[in-house]
Amino acid sequence: MNMIALNNTTTTQPRLKRATVKGKASRTAKPETKGKPAELTLKQNEAVGRPTQANTSTTAKRLINTKSLSREDWLQFRKQGIGSSDAAAACGIHPYISMLELWMIKTGRMSSNIDQSIEGYSPLYWGNTLEPMVAKYYQEHTGNKVRRVNAILQHPNPDKHFMLANLDYAITGSDEVQILECKTAGEHGAKLWKDGVPLYVTCQVQHQLAVTGKQAAHICVLLCGHEAKIYKVERDERLIQSIMEHERLFWQYVQTDTPPTPDHSESAARALKQLYPNTKPSSKVDLTDDDGANKLFEQLLSYRDYMQELEQRHDQVKHQLQTLIADNEVAVFEKGAISWKRSKDSVGLDSKAVIKAHPELLATFSQTRQGSRRFVVLND
Repeated sequence: MNMIALNNTTTTQPRLKRATVKGKASRTAKPETKGKPAELTLKQNEAVGRPTQANTSTTAKRLINTKSLSREDWLQFRKQGIGSSDAAAACGIHPYISMLELWMIKTGRMSSNIDQSIEGYSPLYWGNTLEPMVAKYYQEHTGNKVRRVNAILQHPNPDKHFMLANLDYAITGSDEVQILECKTAGEHGAKLWKDGVPLYVTCQVQHQLAVTGKQAAHICVLLCGHEAKIYKVERDERLIQSIMEHERLFWQYVQTDTPPTPDHSESAARALKQLYPNTKPSSKVDLTDDDGANKLFEQLLSYRDYMQELEQRHDQVKHQLQTLIADNEVAVFEKGAISWKRSKDSVGLDSKAVIKAHPELLATFSQTRQGSRRFVVLND
C-alpha cells in the first residue's frame, strides 16, 4: 500500500440551514499532500467560516455493552435512535440510502443490508473482514494505538438521546485525535473519494464527535484493496448543530410514523415498492381539488414531454455518429471514444416451441411470478 500523509489542515465546513432535509454531496477534506483544503457544500447552502472547536468535555453514555450482545438484540437497539452510519441518510445526503428507506428501516417496515446475512461477495462482508487490517495499517503508519469500543454509545443530553454511535476504534494516548473510522471502498466506491472524504462520511464522523464530545477523528480508507489514505476531520460545532437539527426532524418522522418526502433515488423507489406493495381492487382517490397534487401532476407531464424530446435528439445524434463509424468497431474523438461492436452469437431456449411440443412440461415446471404495481399516466 502507498504511503500517505496525515491531513493537518483545517477544513471549511458549511452551515446546513434548511427547513427540509434534502441535499447532495460535494467535497470535503483532502490529504495534506493535496495542498489547500476543499469546500464541503450542500444544496441550497454555502460554506461559512472555519470550524468552531468545542468547549465542552461531554462524555457519551454507554447505552449497552455489545461484546456479548446477540445480533438480534443489537439490531433492536439500533432502531432506538440514529446511529453514526445513519446520520447522512437522516440528513438526506447519503449516496445509497434515502431518508424514506431509513425511515422504513427504523419503523420496522423494511430490513437493511446490515440486517441480512453476510455473503462472501458482499461489500459488508469485506468491510468487516478487512477492518482489522485497516486498523493495523493505521497503527503502523501513525504510531497511534487503538482499541475496540464494545458498546453502543448515546448522547448524554436527554434531549439528544436519539443520537447513537458505534465506533470502530478509539485512539488512545493522543491529544490530537481520539476516534478512528475505518473504511474500505471498491472500484465504484473509490470514485467518491477522489476529492477527499465524501460528504456522507464527514457527516458520519461529525455525528460520532457530537455523541462522544471528542475533538477530532482520523479516517483510514482502503481504496480498491491496494491504496490506503488517512484523513483528519476536526470537530465543527456549526456543522454538528445543523446535523442535529436534521436528525431531530427525521426522528420526528419516525416517532409520528410519518413518511418523509421521497427523493429521486433508487433507494426511495425501493422503499415505496415495499411501503405500498398492493392495491385495493377498483379503488380511486380524487385529487382534483388538491392544488399541490395537481401541480405535481403537471410537472410530471412537462418532464415526460421534455424527456421524450431529449430522447429523440439523443437518438438522432446517435444515428448520425453510427453513420460516421460505418463498418468500424471503434471511433476516437477529442474527448473520448465510442465502441460499436457486434456481440457474440448466443443460443437460447424457445420456450413457446417447447411448451407447444410438450404441454405437460408447463404443469410440471410452472412458476408463479408475483406481479408488481405499474405507474402509468392515463391523461392521453
